[in-house]
Amino acid sequence: MKRVLFVCVENANRSQMAEAFARIHGGGAVEALSAGSAPSGRIHPKAVRFMAELGYDLTVHASKSLADVGGEFDAVVTMGCGDSCPWVPAKRREDWNLPDPKNMDDAGYRAVRDEIAARVKHLLAEL
Repeated sequence: MKRVLFVCVENANRSQMAEAFARIHGGGAVEALSAGSAPSGRIHPKAVRFMAELGYDLTVHASKSLADVGGEFDAVVTMGCGDSCPWVPAKRREDWNLPDPKNMDDAGYRAVRDEIAARVKHLLAEL
């Protein structure tokens, strides 16, 4: 089983959606996790709403710290957190420079969500 970790600052939007898409598209072959360098402690309501549009219940997720996840990863993906994302050991590292959609309008939020979905599918195909 491949282990994949998605990291952003608050673990409330981008990394949560990426974890969800990895669970959706990875099936039983991927253990998907997400965490934040400064977690907000909650999933942003827009993330919940826009993932619900796709039939995924993001309310089952929790916003957590990088200190809450451990072990080795096949891939670690950071999302625009720059120096706020500490180094996490992994066989593969990527930085997806995606904007934080929390203050975007609905069309902008959906565009970021859909970009994350496409990138997760591509990543999983390469693992």
